[in-house]
Amino acid sequence: MSLSRKRLSSVSSTRSDPLFFSAAPNVDSEEWVTAWKQVLAKELIDSPVAEVDADTSVEEACETLLSKDLQCLAVRMPHGRSPQQVPFYGLFDFADVNAFLTLAATRHKFSTDELREKLRVQDILKAAREGKVPVYLVSNLSEKNPLEILPHDANIIALLGIFCRGAHRVLIQSASSPSEYLGMVSDRALLSWLTTYAQKTPSLLKYLSAPLATLPLPSMYLYMSVVAAKASDTVLDAMKLMSEEGVSSVAVVDDESGGLLSAVSVTDIGRVVVPAQSNQILTTPLQQLVARIKEPDGSTDGVDKFPVYSVTPNSTLFYTMQKLLATNAHRVFVTEESPMSSSPSFSSMSPTNLCGIVSVVDVLSFFARLANIADVDPTRMQRHRRASSTSSGESFRSSGSFAARSRSSSRTSLQRLGSVGSFEGFQMRWAERVPVPEG
Repeated sequence: MSLSRKRLSSVSSTRSDPLFFSAAPNVDSEEWVTAWKQVLAKELIDSPVAEVDADTSVEEACETLLSKDLQCLAVRMPHGRSPQQVPFYGLFDFADVNAFLTLAATRHKFSTDELREKLRVQDILKAAREGKVPVYLVSNLSEKNPLEILPHDANIIALLGIFCRGAHRVLIQSASSPSEYLGMVSDRALLSWLTTYAQKTPSLLKYLSAPLATLPLPSMYLYMSVVAAKASDTVLDAMKLMSEEGVSSVAVVDDESGGLLSAVSVTDIGRVVVPAQSNQILTTPLQQLVARIKEPDGSTDGVDKFPVYSVTPNSTLFYTMQKLLATNAHRVFVTEESPMSSSPSFSSMSPTNLCGIVSVVDVLSFFARLANIADVDPTRMQRHRRASSTSSGESFRSSGSFAARSRSSSRTSLQRLGSVGSFEGFQMRWAERVPVPEG
């Protein structure tokens, strides 16, 4: 059974109220915020707006993400819509891929009453029976990928106002036409900019040198749960856990010691599961999956590295920001002991206990408070996703072995699975190979 929602009693016992300081504006922060207001959001664009038609099949959209090494697609509205309206139905990314694949593998668990309340699922199943699921039906199926748009002259304070509530990307409109877009800014791009700014601003760097345990970060201050899975749990376990808990990654811990081994994200899942030659990929133990997707790091650039996705309560916020960027992760896990160098042999960092998380959203919400932005709530979207998932009342287990290949020819591989576009066959073949006990 997955080790989800581990309480942070260890952190709460090591913290004392006098150490806390508020991220409320002060004399220095007014100077910082004044400088931030001079920077336009469009200067942080880190990817183009890659478009796909609304009636494109999910299979083809997945193939586009993989073959073009994209993180996200904008789903264009059907032709004939008014040019004054937003031209996009929504966004589609690996979180949505994970939600769709999880639905394919577990949809038989929905009761008739539950399906009546899930109109979108009904539409997806109806489209599947007709032979093709259009990508617009799966756009933001994960509820982690809302469509957010800013005008060409918006500054990075406006970006903070969006990212501090849980969104991960913002489209920037063109000055010449509101229906055209200059590109997309990610929350990681803003984090990178703020990290660079801090390095050039001694007063801010000093401010960010406080230990995490003294900061009002939501994931630690509110003693939120750490979402984790055991190394022996399967890929399908991780997929379902991410959907149920409303997160984009989970910690992978040693079965015996509970030591942190690594992390698995929806992007990892999408890039391995979608091109898989066999449905048995779903029953792969996470330890094998992580070894496969993490060990190649550094093999092409000659750098010997194996990302360690952890910090300690005594780590500074600035160090944590650097760790988030260096590992290309959306979150790092807080552990009680100083993390040791991890290795591809997967020796765990025992005796290391997970006691919290710090995400990109947490950090940006901290900066949003410095900027005196109202209604900062980085947990809002996650709470909504968890509530939506809990209402379905689903649970499962699975076990098995590993089989996968490279992401090349991903469309052919999906067709061998029964085709994501042909959802009924896709789900049926998975269900035949992956036992899903009742209850």
